[in-house]
Amino acid sequence: MNKKVHTNNLSDVLSRGVSEVIVKSELIDILKNQSSLRIKMGFDPSSPDLHLGHAVGLRKLRQLQELGHTIVVIVGDWTAQIGDPSGRSSTRPTLTKEEVEKNSETYLNQFFKIVDPENTEIRYQSEWFNDFRLSDIVNLTSRFTVAQFLAREDFNNRMKINKPIALTEFLYPLLQAYDSVITKADIEIGGVDQKFNLLVGRDLQSMLGQKPQNLIMVPLLVGTDGHHKMSKSLNNAIGLTDHPNDIYGKIMSLSDESIIPYLTTLTDIAFETINEMNNSIKEETTNPMEIKKILAKEIVTNFYSSDKAKHAEIHFEQTIQKKSIPQKTRVFTLSSSLIDEKYRLTNLLVTVSLASSISASKRLLKQGSIKINGQKITENLLVSSIKSQSIIQIGSKNSVELNINHKK
Repeated sequence: MNKKVHTNNLSDVLSRGVSEVIVKSELIDILKNQSSLRIKMGFDPSSPDLHLGHAVGLRKLRQLQELGHTIVVIVGDWTAQIGDPSGRSSTRPTLTKEEVEKNSETYLNQFFKIVDPENTEIRYQSEWFNDFRLSDIVNLTSRFTVAQFLAREDFNNRMKINKPIALTEFLYPLLQAYDSVITKADIEIGGVDQKFNLLVGRDLQSMLGQKPQNLIMVPLLVGTDGHHKMSKSLNNAIGLTDHPNDIYGKIMSLSDESIIPYLTTLTDIAFETINEMNNSIKEETTNPMEIKKILAKEIVTNFYSSDKAKHAEIHFEQTIQKKSIPQKTRVFTLSSSLIDEKYRLTNLLVTVSLASSISASKRLLKQGSIKINGQKITENLLVSSIKSQSIIQIGSKNSVELNINHKK
């Protein structure tokens, strides 16, 4: 499976869906000149399922795997019992060994929805940590200082407000770092919130006579709440094994601000096309809902099939959208000759008698009171971006079906 790596391939792998690379010049050099690198990524089975936030890193693994490199997936059956403190404002609840083992059972099938099982090593931390002695812990912890760990932002913030930090939380980055030593990782991939842990891995490898791993950090996906990092515990996650209808529906509920990051990190749509979509949203020439539909179909297709994606779209349109449309909807026919680059939604609302004035239209828009085909609209769209037979709705009872007459 070894392939000659071209600079343009590397540019895409190391830029799209990537927040930071350490050390980029070294990484480019080894990716161009070494045929089989060991690329590591770890996952704590802290819940039974993976979600789209995990898929960002897994897709990066797959890209590198397709360039001929070996993927080393670490199942953190030890670190899951501690809980990663990265980005946390409080100590995570600890899990029992039994809970971790149960969660681990479902992980591999979900990994392989994205990563090719061939040329993949699956390693469990228990392979080496089950035999760890107290002397090994002393040796490991003696290589770093408390001051180094307290300097990390999340610990520092908790210290300032007198929130407790468990001693086990100091062990977490050390155990993750030791994984890199055992597996002789050339590259480690992790979320941008894992930077401290990843750097500890580089340091420990150096201390123990290994060449330090290079790092690829991927962005954190915001969940369906539009505010926080995607997490099962926050109930804002889209699971890899969710039903296709649920994946489609959850994606349609995302904030408009999430559309481009999701397209960039979770699809193979050309970057030029994504830029065009982004510009059309900014210029308000396209209803963001239409781009969300493209995103939702793409993701359901990737994890299931194009047929499942098509059925999910029909289900969404016939159940979710239709349910939110009032039964009594009057029809308004608009001549296409009225539609130009200055004719916007606020003008249309006055034309169809859903608002008494332009200023009233703007207030409704600001209040989030306007829906088109069941989707809340907060931007003053160009009417040319609204499809004929769309349902424009104010509140629960006042609505209009817009028919556009293209006859001159």
